[in-house]
Amino acid sequence: MQGIDAYIVKVEVHLDPALPSYTTVGLPDGAVRESRERVSAAIKNAGFLFPGKKITVNLAPAAIKKEGAAFDLPIAVGLLAATRQVRCDRCDRIVFLGELALDGALRPVRGALPIAVALAGGEVEGMVLPAPNAGEAALVEGLDVYPVRNLREAAAFLNGEISIEPVVTDVEEVFDVAVNYVVDFSDVKGQENAKRALEIAAAGGHNVLMIGPPGSGKTMLAKRLPTILPPLELDEALETTKIYSVSGMLPPSQPMLAVRPFRSPHHTVSDAGLIGGGSIPRPGEVSLAHKGVLFLDELPEFRKSVLEVLRQPLEDGEVTITRSKMSLTYPANFVLVAAMNPCPCGYYGHPTRECRCSAVQVQKYLSHISGPLIDRIDIQIEVPAVEYRDLSAEAGGEPSAAIRDRVVEARRIQAERFQHVRGMSVNADISPRGLERYCRLDEEGKKLLKVAMDTMGISARGYSRILKVSRTIADLDGAVEIRPEHLAEAIQYRNLDRDLWI
Repeated sequence: MQGIDAYIVKVEVHLDPALPSYTTVGLPDGAVRESRERVSAAIKNAGFLFPGKKITVNLAPAAIKKEGAAFDLPIAVGLLAATRQVRCDRCDRIVFLGELALDGALRPVRGALPIAVALAGGEVEGMVLPAPNAGEAALVEGLDVYPVRNLREAAAFLNGEISIEPVVTDVEEVFDVAVNYVVDFSDVKGQENAKRALEIAAAGGHNVLMIGPPGSGKTMLAKRLPTILPPLELDEALETTKIYSVSGMLPPSQPMLAVRPFRSPHHTVSDAGLIGGGSIPRPGEVSLAHKGVLFLDELPEFRKSVLEVLRQPLEDGEVTITRSKMSLTYPANFVLVAAMNPCPCGYYGHPTRECRCSAVQVQKYLSHISGPLIDRIDIQIEVPAVEYRDLSAEAGGEPSAAIRDRVVEARRIQAERFQHVRGMSVNADISPRGLERYCRLDEEGKKLLKVAMDTMGISARGYSRILKVSRTIADLDGAVEIRPEHLAEAIQYRNLDRDLWI
């Protein structure tokens, strides 16, 4: 694997009638070098003879570092073929991968789906891999996927002693089973303003910051945002599943991630944990939230350096991790939802609870979040404490399905608008040049926006955010042009620029 893309490694095995030894070449990492012990024990315990000769295993191309335990099965098959214990007339047309247990059983590996995607349409006719990985690999059409449980079964298949039917994954069935969310917006009582803001965020792909006292429902609202986002398209689901497959986080019973992910890292997360990293870079939380929601609770509690590295993925929809020997790019196109208290104690501006924080403490607390990061958050809303009459009401809120229908319609309008524009799919992606074309205001709207900028001290980036959000509000309203009432609603979602940050 390189990022979420795969390349073929040819495993070559050479036996020499000399003193017994075992050498692996081709820049193997520790896990690959240790495969000699696993392969040796697995071959013997599966009932085959392990050659007492000088063994050389070459992993080509030799100039690229190899990692992981997926090479166990192809090395074992190569040794069995070299000692004529299995026929290997099909080995050049089949890809093998799998980790071997000491008793010869096969364990699942990471990256089965990206590998299958890389093989599609090529000269390879099939894959032999552990049974738990077969479902995800079978998502790729035109490739036979043969699941095996152990080394003996793989050898019997190659010798023609048994027949294994290729696995077939029903994509429609996977989607039907997975779309049932366990949470719903109807669970949320009150907070109509916050629910409206999240609907706008879902419709236009906008980032959201929620500020309110403890217990006001910020986390509850954030967890329900994926339920009103449009259902994943097949290509989106495959791309997201590839990231989870590479990370080894795809559940064995779930061949494809068919719902939008929701990631909520703790505020103690490191830079590498959030963005991705390591000697061989792995996807971080921003990539695991691709096509879904990244929720950062208690935003000021995150280290400032961690928050600052969010700028690139928020701006570009991808993250590039550079090391001395490689540079990998992972997709990171997500909706950011952040939540925070207005002060360290949480009750600054509360109508009934007294705030115990000094002005200096409040300012220091808010200063953890930089202006450039705030500018990249389109919608800023206050989430007040829920009143008793809302909590005691028997009727629930509007269900997620009804809100999602409006969001899907707004996304359809945007898809038609940007169908011939590269790099734009939702209103949040509109470029500075596109603002002039897609977010035009009439004279009344221009006067309204000028007054707002003069009184609220809005930055140039904040100006563009207001226009993008107003375009989304107009789409939800089914309006072709942005009207003053759409612009006014978008401006109120920047009120916290004046009330807190300034």
